[in-house]
Amino acid sequence: MPKKNKKKTKAGKKAAPQVTMVAENRKARHKYEILDQVECGMMLIGSEVKSMREGKLSLDEAYIRTKDNELWLIGADIAHYNNAGMWNHDPRRPRKLLVHSREFDKFAGRAHERGLTLIPLRVYFNARGIAKCVMGLVKGKKLHDKREAIKKRESDRGLQRAMRRR
Repeated sequence: MPKKNKKKTKAGKKAAPQVTMVAENRKARHKYEILDQVECGMMLIGSEVKSMREGKLSLDEAYIRTKDNELWLIGADIAHYNNAGMWNHDPRRPRKLLVHSREFDKFAGRAHERGLTLIPLRVYFNARGIAKCVMGLVKGKKLHDKREAIKKRESDRGLQRAMRRR
């Protein structure tokens, strides 16, 4: 009987679990100051999952709202799946996010504070193939804060360049 081929590293341990990144909200790090973040599940239909596996998800204008003690992802654009035919999904429909009640109480309560909001930071498939969304509790940055961040990044880059030349 042939043995099953399992991926192992040199030390005989199993390989690290595969996490497949689908989309990341890269502008969020520039526009907002991230105070806290939590991982949550997503309720999707079949054609949305297939389209996400092809990487066709945009989080550019997406945000999260609470309605009837539930979290909803609004504005995320999952493109149509070509092979779905007439059973395709609406690309911009609201999608329910799944979190534990204690996490909901913590995040939703703080999101109603002045100046704080919930946004999706990244979406990925975990090792078991389940779609996950990392949402962040954020506060908008002012223009002078953005300029300071750019100055700091450029000075750090200059220091690294100078250290490499030595």
